[in-house]
Amino acid sequence: MARLLQAPPKFLPTEWDIANKMQHASTESQKSRSERTIAESRRLLDEIEKSTQKTQSDVNKKIEQRQEEIKFWRQELDNKLEQIVHETEVLLTFKTRLEKSLESCKEPLIIAQKCLLNRQRRAGIDLVHDEVEQELMKEAEVLQGVIALLGRTLEQTNEQIRLNRSTKYNLEMDLKDKFTALMIDDYCASLTNNTPDIRYADNAVKIEGNFVSPEDWIDFSNINVEKADKQRNNSLALRALIDSILSQTVNDMRKQCEMVNVALRNRVMEVKDAKHKLETLLAMVMNETASQEKNIAALRKAIADKEGPAKVAQTRLEARNHRPSVELCYDTVQYRLISEVQEITKNIQRLKDTLAQAETELKGLRRQQLSLEEEIQLKENTLYIDEVLCMQMRESLYINSF
Repeated sequence: MARLLQAPPKFLPTEWDIANKMQHASTESQKSRSERTIAESRRLLDEIEKSTQKTQSDVNKKIEQRQEEIKFWRQELDNKLEQIVHETEVLLTFKTRLEKSLESCKEPLIIAQKCLLNRQRRAGIDLVHDEVEQELMKEAEVLQGVIALLGRTLEQTNEQIRLNRSTKYNLEMDLKDKFTALMIDDYCASLTNNTPDIRYADNAVKIEGNFVSPEDWIDFSNINVEKADKQRNNSLALRALIDSILSQTVNDMRKQCEMVNVALRNRVMEVKDAKHKLETLLAMVMNETASQEKNIAALRKAIADKEGPAKVAQTRLEARNHRPSVELCYDTVQYRLISEVQEITKNIQRLKDTLAQAETELKGLRRQQLSLEEEIQLKENTLYIDEVLCMQMRESLYINSF
């Protein structure tokens, strides 16, 4: 207890002096360190402020540059989209032309086939594989070839339209993504240090696995642009091909159609000429038949007319054979009567032979008349088929250009 009440130890003046000096030195050292820290802090604040401002300015420029890049590619993509949309619309009109042209080929083919079928109804010698039939068969082949070609071209056109639309979709998706990216970068460019809704974001600097490099980003849009150019060029080439095909097929069909029509007209003229000649021959045969009938009638009358003289001569001979005795003389009368009977008999036989020949010729003329009439009927049937059925049917045939 006595210890606790003991007075604190006394220090020597030197110790006090030393302690004061040490306190002064310590304070000076602390002050110096503090001043250096303040100076360093000010330098660091200034450096960091400048660095932050510079970095933020650089980021702003990078965002601005990025915005320009996106705008550039948006413009490129938009141009290609406009081109491919326009090209697809034009190609659709070409598709319509192809469809109409293909549809227009059906009627000419049906007419050609009907003409061939109708001409099978020709009869007899007129059922000939003539130039008309050859040209009609060729026309059917041409039309079938045109239909096949137009069908293949239409399929190719549909495929190109599909490719164009696929390219259009890719361009639209790319444009949509770039529009979104530009909106985001526009928002980022609008942010300042004083913007109310700025905040800390967790894992903001984390790079996800679906990030792509700038080169890949450029390549992606560049590929879309190149595909658009390729499909547009393919579409242009296809349109030129379609124009050429439509022009050539129309020319081929018109040329062959005219070949058939010319062959038909020529054939009709030939058949008409043959029919006219046959009718002339028929008239001649009928005239000759009438003459022969008159001739036969004259021959028959002549034979009938010889019966009287023959009977007279034979009656005279018979009467003179009854002369008595020496009166039964072979005199000039007897001689001449015998000669007369022989002459009349011979003449009657000649007339009968001529009559038989005339009757044979008459039968021949009548057979020839029937043959000519049948042949004329064949020609009339052929003319009806070629001139009425085929030619009138083909008058409605018109090859349109599409």
